[in-house]
Amino acid sequence: MSTPVKVAMIGLGWWGKKMTAVLKKASTDIEIVCAAEPNPAGAEFSAANGFKHYADFNDALKHPGVEAVILATPHSLHAAQIKAAVAAKKHIFCEKPLALTKKGAEAAVNACKKNKLVLGMGHERRWDPPVAKMLEMAHGGELGRIQQVEGNFSHDKFTTLDKSNWRLNKKEAPVGGMTATGIHLTDLAAALLGPARDLRVSCEKLSSNIPQGDTMSVHIRFKGGGTAYVSASLAMPFISRFAVFGSKGWIEIRDKAHVEAPDGWVVTSAMAGGPITVVDLPPAEPVKDNLVAFARAIRKQAAYPITGKDLINNISILEAIIKSAAKNGAVVKV
Repeated sequence: MSTPVKVAMIGLGWWGKKMTAVLKKASTDIEIVCAAEPNPAGAEFSAANGFKHYADFNDALKHPGVEAVILATPHSLHAAQIKAAVAAKKHIFCEKPLALTKKGAEAAVNACKKNKLVLGMGHERRWDPPVAKMLEMAHGGELGRIQQVEGNFSHDKFTTLDKSNWRLNKKEAPVGGMTATGIHLTDLAAALLGPARDLRVSCEKLSSNIPQGDTMSVHIRFKGGGTAYVSASLAMPFISRFAVFGSKGWIEIRDKAHVEAPDGWVVTSAMAGGPITVVDLPPAEPVKDNLVAFARAIRKQAAYPITGKDLINNISILEAIIKSAAKNGAVVKV
């Protein structure tokens, strides 16, 4: 691009620091010019990384030259922060989930569309090279009729967090690991199978004191046919597995490490009439690639690939999951 997109990094917790690191190391498409973080430690981190620090989000919006914000903040803050950023005519990249209700997702998507602002989403799984290839094959018909999707994305990174951490707050992150990890899998499921019809959830506290539960699973039926089974644990050694099964072929993708420090993938697949193959793929940096795609959409070089319809479909699933869990696993229409 002719000039990098100037952004304000909002939130300098675990993931805000991760995004800062990948952008400073490997991207000329985005320049972080300031950050907002109420924790005083944010000032030291900002100084070490060469950008201005603000304690207040609204002050960062007013920083000279800021074109976009990256929201690495608790879920409950997203609605108000998106509203303020839209009013200030800033493009928005939001960490998942966009909202906890379909109504909230629609408000964000429609506000950005009305004001011709790019809305990016922290679903970096779509930029994993094998996942991108899988989506391309599925949408191109190479896998035939998509029948089923399976996925598990689990880790135990939160088991040592202080009890006051917002990620362990039942209101911020209901239903086990759904907002932490499962939301990525439902995003891919909806990208493959479209709007969901109904679902049912199981969520239990089995191996920790995490208040929202540590082990969840959901079975989803889609309006156009097909099903998805998604599971996630917050008290299990890392695993990230996603598989899609079609009438002409199937693909299973396993991460070798968490996306925080990617180490490549193992891809097992088979096409009708052919052998089962296993391929090792080298590491990539999907977190960076997602942010670069956001920047290039702002510069009108290419459309951002996650559509507003995709975002609403996924949050519709999340809202129904929260309702099903509150009803002890009852089937809930989406």
